[in-house]
Amino acid sequence: MDNLLSNLHFVTVWEYLIPSLIDGIGVVIEATVLGFFLAIVLGMLIAIGRLFSCKIIKVFLYVFLEIIRGTPLLVQLVYIYYVVPLILDLIAAVFGYKTDIQITPLTAGIAGLGINYGCYMSEVIRAGIISINRGQFEAAYSQGMNRIQVLRFVILPQAFRNIIPSLGNYLVMMIKDTSLLAYVAVNELLLRTQTYASQTFYTIEAYTYLALAYLILSVPLSHCIKFIEYKLSMSNINK
Repeated sequence: MDNLLSNLHFVTVWEYLIPSLIDGIGVVIEATVLGFFLAIVLGMLIAIGRLFSCKIIKVFLYVFLEIIRGTPLLVQLVYIYYVVPLILDLIAAVFGYKTDIQITPLTAGIAGLGINYGCYMSEVIRAGIISINRGQFEAAYSQGMNRIQVLRFVILPQAFRNIIPSLGNYLVMMIKDTSLLAYVAVNELLLRTQTYASQTFYTIEAYTYLALAYLILSVPLSHCIKFIEYKLSMSNINK
């Protein structure tokens, strides 16, 4: 045991790996913020489409949701990064254009996270909309609002207030799932750690610091979400 501990080089790894991990945290934050924004927009559109659109659109959205929820996020990331550009090239070729479309790793990662989480979050948003009393729709219509105005000014603000804790949990999950972006060559925390560990063989030290980096990102955010959930519950009680 003493020999094992004496062979660990946490100080050395700290000096060389930590600056790289700090840069990687910036990549993780960028991917998470943009991916979460895309997920919110997509989830809201899917939820509204499934509630208020025509039958054909509802069927299309249902099939799309089944495809996304039935395949792993990692497969979706790889598909977007490697396959989608080839499909777009084939479509362009059908119309007589020769293209060489490329998707950057980070763009593929953000798109994959946004689409995957957007499909799951759409159910949460849809449930939030359904939870609003039907009388509020009728009251807003009686004031001369159209459906878009009712959703924008009356229903969605209340729905999002009710589902903030659930969306916050998805945000924490997305931060941790950014580790999958390493498999499409995004230079985030995991890929940086893998590269360093393979070059130095400081495996224990490197992956320990990697785990700590994710804990530093996710644990405080989780407690913030719990605090927000507590405040919302207290405000509802006071009402």
